Amino acid sequence: MEVAMPRTGVLASATHSGDCKLLAHLEATAAATKALLVLRGPDGTDIELPQSLVNLLVAAAHDLAKGNAALALPVETRLTPNEVAELLGLSRPFVARLLDEGEIPSQYLPDSRHRLVRLADVLEFQARREHRAEGRRGIMDVVEEADLPY
Repeated sequence: MEVAMPRTGVLASATHSGDCKLLAHLEATAAATKALLVLRGPDGTDIELPQSLVNLLVAAAHDLAKGNAALALPVETRLTPNEVAELLGLSRPFVARLLDEGEIPSQYLPDSRHRLVRLADVLEFQARREHRAEGRRGIMDVVEEADLPY
């Protein structure tokens, strides 16, 4: 059975004490290398959650505990340029320029000037951007340690 997930569904930050206890427990499991979580059904049947789902829950719990929202989407989800801009924290015109230059692959809708972007491509761009930023920070650290002017 496939459940449709709304693209705009967002988990709010935890405010109830029960939510906070659950988040604290999930965050505590992050310290364990192979945390085991079990889902108990209404009939008492236990289902062990796969490690990939445990990792997703722990990451979401971490963000929720910090007051951020969390949203899980399949990587094949297609986003509008406006949604891409919001996800990356960039302006829509800047994202449009990135799309025009091919920095982020996109596809035009048939017979339209509107385009869509795969979430996987957005995440790949974000990873490349973070990698470049880490490199720049590393260079700055070396320059500061060597007392060189920059």
